[in-house]
Amino acid sequence: MAYLEKADPTIFSLIKMEVERQDKGLELIASENFVSRAVLEAMGSELTNKYAEGYPAKRYYGGCDVVDQVEALAIERAEKLFGADHANVQPHSGSQANMAAFLAVVDPGATIMGMSLPHGGHLTHGSKVSASGRIFRAVQYGVNEETGLIDMAEVRALARAEKPGLIIAGGSAYPRKIDFDGFRSVADEVGAVFLVDMAHFAGLVAANVYPSPVGIADIVTSTTHKTLRGPRGGLILCKEAFQKAVDKQVFPGTQGGPLEHVIAAKAVAFLEAMQPEFTTYASQVVTNAQALADALKGHGYNLVSGGTDSHLLLVDLRDKEYTGKQAEEALGAARIHVNKNTVPGEQRSPFVTSGFRIGTSALTSRGMGVEQMETIAGFIHEVLKNVETGSATENVLNGVAGLVAEFPLYGKSVSV
Repeated sequence: MAYLEKADPTIFSLIKMEVERQDKGLELIASENFVSRAVLEAMGSELTNKYAEGYPAKRYYGGCDVVDQVEALAIERAEKLFGADHANVQPHSGSQANMAAFLAVVDPGATIMGMSLPHGGHLTHGSKVSASGRIFRAVQYGVNEETGLIDMAEVRALARAEKPGLIIAGGSAYPRKIDFDGFRSVADEVGAVFLVDMAHFAGLVAANVYPSPVGIADIVTSTTHKTLRGPRGGLILCKEAFQKAVDKQVFPGTQGGPLEHVIAAKAVAFLEAMQPEFTTYASQVVTNAQALADALKGHGYNLVSGGTDSHLLLVDLRDKEYTGKQAEEALGAARIHVNKNTVPGEQRSPFVTSGFRIGTSALTSRGMGVEQMETIAGFIHEVLKNVETGSATENVLNGVAGLVAEFPLYGKSVSV
């Protein structure tokens, strides 16, 4: 980054600070991961200079011969990786992928049905504070508050009563496997399109360590970061019957020119996810999450649904004297990064919450395993049992420093 350091030392310094924060801390935020050097290079390439409205071989700009090849390769790899009829790699984010996919199959004002945000759903699945909850009439199902699991009987009853045109499965804080066949049955019964948002578990699907919704759902949306370990961006997979409608709603429906440098980085990530090493990685992500869950339960913490089948777990603090916000802040002071999160039956504000969410994708990318997860559970417990005084922070900071030194980000060097 010699050019940046000279041209804008302020931004250079801030990037350097962020790289150091990532390198020196334990990243346990479930929606984050560390991309490869190859993905970083593709994303920072000269492809950012090219405007390319349209699709390969059907552009509204000249000079797109090379980016056509880049995007076509990304599409081909995504289709092969997930076994999909069609892939659209242009969405700038998972949220934009969802909006384009929704508009491809239902009109504004139509009824859509997704998981409630406080129960583990996502903002874009019909939350009132999201455009999805304003543009569409959204009804929402939840989980059984005793088990923390989706109640398919409730899902079916709600669908029968509301007759949604679109049913959405998937979320941002649901740690268990989802019954895609069950949702398909409900959708067929009421004549709804079935969509799965696999943003959180896409990498696990790619590695065959989590059930695939592709071929069961009509449309599957995703981000390309999180467990897939690619650049920040979105992806839509669909059955052939929905291809034209989906493509039309991505462009020109909801976006203009695609980010071809990010699409190139997506292509790199898809290729990486096809390698045997990625399957080993994804399997370890789940093993690590389960080990961390077991260790936390051993320290007396309650987990929503009692554990995890994926990369994430949700800690329920309603039996504690502190909130999710306090836990996040106390752990952050010890360089353990988590995010406060609502839990089923939540009574507190989303800015406060009664829980926090943990994911193991990023630390697994650094090479950590079960032994380290057990150590980290001990760090978390030390901080939280002293959350009011912060008396354990210095000791835990020393432990974190030793652990991250053993598993440095990007080997022995960083990007600045």
